Amino acid sequence: MMRSVANGTTPAVKPVIVGMADMTVSNLAGDTLITYALGSCLGIVVHDAVAGVAGMLHVMLPSSQIDEAKAKGQPAMFVDTGVPMLFREAYRLGARKERMTVIVAGGSFSGRTDAEDTFQIGKRNMLTLRKLLWKNGVLIHAEDTGGVQQSRTMSVQVTGGLVQLRTNGVLSVLGPARPALPLVPSFPSAVAAASSR
Repeated sequence: MMRSVANGTTPAVKPVIVGMADMTVSNLAGDTLITYALGSCLGIVVHDAVAGVAGMLHVMLPSSQIDEAKAKGQPAMFVDTGVPMLFREAYRLGARKERMTVIVAGGSFSGRTDAEDTFQIGKRNMLTLRKLLWKNGVLIHAEDTGGVQQSRTMSVQVTGGLVQLRTNGVLSVLGPARPALPLVPSFPSAVAAASSR
């Protein structure tokens, strides 16, 4: 679903629920996109602060190759078809790749331990996502993934890009993240900062 300002009118602003195998992109200033029950599924948020665009995708499975007919009807079900669709819809509302932040949650193990998680769906979802983003020159700016039998609720506010996560009842903040931040500080600047204290 795409929610946008059209013809000079602004629809009523409210929390927008993103279901399983679903996606919403919005440029409505007051919207908060929210998804529930992220276990092995992934919640993927993109945000462009300059364009005022946020999108959320709730994917269930890594690869559409297991059911190409289903992928055509429900591309948001799969990482490999849902993520490109999320980016395209965000671009359509004015987002630009170089300004976008990407925040991810979910991907937990469904067994009591990693070894008991027979299908490793959460792990495979993250692996597929990382490969897809890497091939397209996109980095994950923040994440809360993995864990054993975790249940996560994720939300993003279109204005400001605040990303909140509730994991087994505990609230935390994952964003906003800044796209220009380096992944790891360089060794000399880290040493200089530590020695100046």
